[in-house]
Amino acid sequence: MTYTDQQYQSPADMPSTIPVFPLAGALLLPRGQLPLVIFEPRYLEMVNNAMSADRLIGMIQPASEADIAMQDNAQLRPNIAKIGCVGRITSFTETGDGRILITLSGISRFQVIKEIESPYHYRLCQVDFTNYFADFSPGAGEEDVDRPALLSTFKSYLSANGLEADWESVRKSSNETLVNALCIMSPYGPLEKQALLEAENLKTRAEILVALTEMELAQTTDDSDTTLQ
Repeated sequence: MTYTDQQYQSPADMPSTIPVFPLAGALLLPRGQLPLVIFEPRYLEMVNNAMSADRLIGMIQPASEADIAMQDNAQLRPNIAKIGCVGRITSFTETGDGRILITLSGISRFQVIKEIESPYHYRLCQVDFTNYFADFSPGAGEEDVDRPALLSTFKSYLSANGLEADWESVRKSSNETLVNALCIMSPYGPLEKQALLEAENLKTRAEILVALTEMELAQTTDDSDTTLQ
């Protein structure tokens, strides 16, 4: 059990208001690790304020493709998804050129109740964690994951893309660590990442990941066949 797991053991341990970072395609999951490079002034302010408080930041997707197009404009407020995941800053490095490198360690998903007025340049939301009690239990539901199916699909994806994996690390990983790490690293778009985030449990998340990867592999095969004709 990590320090983060010990500190946050139930929804009652979580704040009702958190800063949120809308970022398309960035997926954080409970006990997952998400590295981020922070350089925009509004998010530098957010990270610095979080470091002087509870170190918590909520990652969330813009709500639609139109909202994704607005996310880089600090003057606009794109709509955000209803579900996100909060993480604690567990690594912090200043680069010397104005950027900050952080790692967020995921704690729990949350539901956005409403956005509240912020005195800062970043956004604040009132959130609720009560629907995600299982997120506070390390390894919850991992015995139901079809690990052979997951690994088979992962191997096929690596082979199709000429990639390698550290199979010793994979072998040592728990089902929860493996599923969440593969989801976070997956190349899929914001809608697919949101579906992975909102999966009811770890088994369902693994099944969604396998289905997405199989569709990607099928598309790759179809494209290759078309090119060869």
